[in-house]
Amino acid sequence: MSKKIFLDVHAIQTLPPSNINRDDTGSPKTAQYGGVRRARVSSQSWKRAIREYFNDNSKESNIGIRTKDIVKYVAEKIAEIDESIDKENAFKIAEETLNKAGIKTAKGKARALFFLADTQAKELAKAAIEDIKDKKILQEILKKNPAIDIALFGRMVADDPSLNEDASCQVAHAISTHSIQNEFDFFTAVDDLSPEDNAGAGMLGTVEFNSSTLYRYANIAVHEFLKQLNNDKELTTNATKLFIEAFSNSLPTGKVNTFANQTLPQFLLITLRKDRPVNLVSAFEKPIKSNEGYVNMSINKLVNEIINVEKFTDSPLITMYVSLEDILNYEEIGEEKANLKELLESFSKELLKLLEEY
Repeated sequence: MSKKIFLDVHAIQTLPPSNINRDDTGSPKTAQYGGVRRARVSSQSWKRAIREYFNDNSKESNIGIRTKDIVKYVAEKIAEIDESIDKENAFKIAEETLNKAGIKTAKGKARALFFLADTQAKELAKAAIEDIKDKKILQEILKKNPAIDIALFGRMVADDPSLNEDASCQVAHAISTHSIQNEFDFFTAVDDLSPEDNAGAGMLGTVEFNSSTLYRYANIAVHEFLKQLNNDKELTTNATKLFIEAFSNSLPTGKVNTFANQTLPQFLLITLRKDRPVNLVSAFEKPIKSNEGYVNMSINKLVNEIINVEKFTDSPLITMYVSLEDILNYEEIGEEKANLKELLESFSKELLKLLEEY
């Protein structure tokens, strides 16, 4: 395919006191941008949440598993296919087959996390039962029919780079549109069975947190995603639609029981471009300052930025958005949809139409 299609997904989402993504000291992750400290949620954290959303909400069964227990996973598939093979032998032939494919193991586990599609695991299990030892055949199984999350987020295999899968999706670290200061919650826990004359706490400690309005961004090279999914235009359209839904509705779960920070975006904007993907974080290089909330100002700065970047880029093929706030210049950016469901339905029709023309 000589033509290109890039999907950009942008969101403004506010979080109350929370700590959804911690660093090695337990503090909420932060970053310096525009000369001030911002709240930050790593791309790895949100990609994990998106993959969990795929597992919970996808009718598409070919979702990837990332694990060191790849031998056990394939062995389970072997046992499902042929019940006459006991667990010990299933494990043995699974490990032999994976080793022949170039995946090194030690003590029954892969040396590093390995990303494997459900369909690939089943095909490897069949190959193990049929005693196929040809490395080329086994590696071909690992290369074809990748799970949608493997195609989106890629796979790296240090032991055998030929098994690498390039990612068709990029996810940015979410950052706050304004400066933040981390705060501390001092907590105590009472021992229910402590003696009556013991007035002290059974446990005490601190939890660090912050509040923020985040700008979130991701893109997909749809033309590459289509190739990875064997040029299946309907599957590519449905998988891209699922990604947008997951991007909107997923949330990292760090300390969620402590803070119950179950929020959704206040603004979601998607574009399809033919020239290149565009991250609009430059809208917030100058941090927003406000005593009356950040959401409305963040949305309007984002809308202005999408208009401004057209001084350097081609106009998007399609722009659609859902907003919970009033928007200035709304008539200049694209089609407003009443809700996420309507946006996804309209987007799917438009994307499939574009793919059919390629």
